Amino acid sequence: MTYRLVRSSRLPRLLGVAAGTLVILASTPAFAAWGGHGTAYTPRGVYHGAHVGACGGGSCSHAGGVVGPYGGLATNTGTVTRNAPGQFSNAGTATGPNGRSVQHDGSTSCAGGTCSHTGDLTGPNGQSATTAGSVTREGAGQYSSSGTVTGANGNTVGHATSTSCAGATCYRSGTVTGTQGGIVTHAGSATQVAPGVVTTGGGATVVHGTTLATGGSVTAVGATVAVSTPPVVVTPPPPPAAIYVPPAPPATVYVPPPAKVVVVPSPPPPARVVVATTPMPAVVVQAAALPRTVYVAPRAVYVARPARAAVLVPGHWAGAVWVPARVA
Repeated sequence: MTYRLVRSSRLPRLLGVAAGTLVILASTPAFAAWGGHGTAYTPRGVYHGAHVGACGGGSCSHAGGVVGPYGGLATNTGTVTRNAPGQFSNAGTATGPNGRSVQHDGSTSCAGGTCSHTGDLTGPNGQSATTAGSVTREGAGQYSSSGTVTGANGNTVGHATSTSCAGATCYRSGTVTGTQGGIVTHAGSATQVAPGVVTTGGGATVVHGTTLATGGSVTAVGATVAVSTPPVVVTPPPPPAAIYVPPAPPATVYVPPPAKVVVVPSPPPPARVVVATTPMPAVVVQAAALPRTVYVAPRAVYVARPARAAVLVPGHWAGAVWVPARVA
């Protein structure tokens, strides 16, 4: 929120834009000046706006601007002049956040409950577009409007809207028809919930504040009205205070200590008892004398001594007695 308040400090510059107009018109025999500001709280962010205006000599001049949630500044200045009963002309300049300006002018004629308007728009690159439309009061709180916008390329878009107001709420619905015949519908509502506070069906809340300064007499539609009331200042209600809800303290979890583990050593193995036996006497086997080898040529005859089977009994335990290896 601090960032938005700092960026919205550009709005006093808008008041300075119209300060010259107010000074000039205030010097005329009849003048009226006003200033206002407002804040719109929308799902896309908060928008801060301010405007001033002054009327004198049959003309009213105004200057205003809006600062968006990201600090972009858009301004609009212009003048409306009453040329004759029910006949008005206007001219002005609109500048976007990117610094590009659009010049606009037009004329309006009102009669029999209907006001018709035609105008021109010229962009920074010199291309222009034309507009035409009308607004009709059908009855108490009932209005209808229609019109067209033709671009520099010749494409025309038509629009039609109807508005109905009852009590503190106004409802609108309309259509937009493109060059290729495609139709887009739109609808919405606006309700005044408190003096200077309006909510819309799209979830936006707009808070208005207005300061009115008058002096001398003001000419309105051919009549002279003496204005001597003091300035009226309407202060918008402050936005709802932020309520801080502290987070819940973390839950305390008791972790019991691990159970004591007692290790009981296994009993040692029984002691091995080795019984030494007397060595067995060596057995010497006297082999019989081998017969002489007889060589008969050319065939050799080999006579080998007969094989003798010998069994080796490895050492082993016989109960608790160790028996060493032996040949059997």
